[in-house]
Amino acid sequence: MKLRGIDFGYVMNASGARNFFGQGYPYHRWWRHFGLDYTGSTFVAKTTTLDPRAGNMPLTDYTLQPIEVFPRCIETNIRKRAVLNAVGLSGPGADNLLKRNRWQERTDPFFISFAAVADTPQERIEQWKKFVELVEVRGYRRPHQPMFAAPIGLEVNLFCPNTGVADKPLMQEIMTTLDIASDLKIPLVAKINALMPVELALKIQEHPACDAICVSNTILFGYLPGYIDWKNLWGNDVVSPLHQFGGGGLSGAPIFWLVVEWIENARKRGFYKPIVGCGGIMNSRDARIMLNAGVSAVQLGSVSIVRPWRVKNIIARTHAYAKEKYGA
Repeated sequence: MKLRGIDFGYVMNASGARNFFGQGYPYHRWWRHFGLDYTGSTFVAKTTTLDPRAGNMPLTDYTLQPIEVFPRCIETNIRKRAVLNAVGLSGPGADNLLKRNRWQERTDPFFISFAAVADTPQERIEQWKKFVELVEVRGYRRPHQPMFAAPIGLEVNLFCPNTGVADKPLMQEIMTTLDIASDLKIPLVAKINALMPVELALKIQEHPACDAICVSNTILFGYLPGYIDWKNLWGNDVVSPLHQFGGGGLSGAPIFWLVVEWIENARKRGFYKPIVGCGGIMNSRDARIMLNAGVSAVQLGSVSIVRPWRVKNIIARTHAYAKEKYGA
């Protein structure tokens, strides 16, 4: 997938799957010898917020690893290939991350991901303005010599269900957000939820700064009860196992066909910009299905938790299939 002349490849990791700087998580060390290897994919950083945010997963200050060996805000159903998380965008904040210069030192194209989490639309817009200023200061205010060693893109995270934000962004807020982010003059990918009506996505694509969309963010616990069998997954369709953290969002195999159907519908309705498919890809066959549905690239996330040994193979086979399909 090329955006503004930058080749981001056909396979990426989902935001959060490899932590803030690609260092992964402790369990990655055990599984990397058995196939949990993201080599050959494009890095997408864990979503950051403007200010430090405790969220529900305490992190160490230096390594940014979870303090809890088995974070209480994450539930897995290995047999059903499902993950429920209520991490809540835990992190040290954008300024802290940018000051570490680890993003600036990366040599391959990659994505930073950002979400505004204030309570009101006006406050969220202000957070976006401050974030763009930070990126400009830490990465671009050297005449003709960007501090980022590699081209970067920005994932504009619009629908994270685990932040506790009461109201969801309306179209005017989304368009204003894209206006502000456009000042960076880098590829912008709007990350949305598969619950968003396609007609709203069609409006988003008309913004000149929107280069692509990513579908989907996690699905909040309890939504689409006729489509998702919550009781079969977690033993209860009313009370989430993560109820103390707000319920959590579902990813993994149970949302795969929901995402595929959304993408197919969007293409039929006239969505013409690139789409990144994210949600429940558990093998190379799933990736091919998404590519055939109309995506330009795929993201791998929950597979690294419930089927980690498959990651390396999925990346290799997906690239091979995409190159055959697109002739490049």
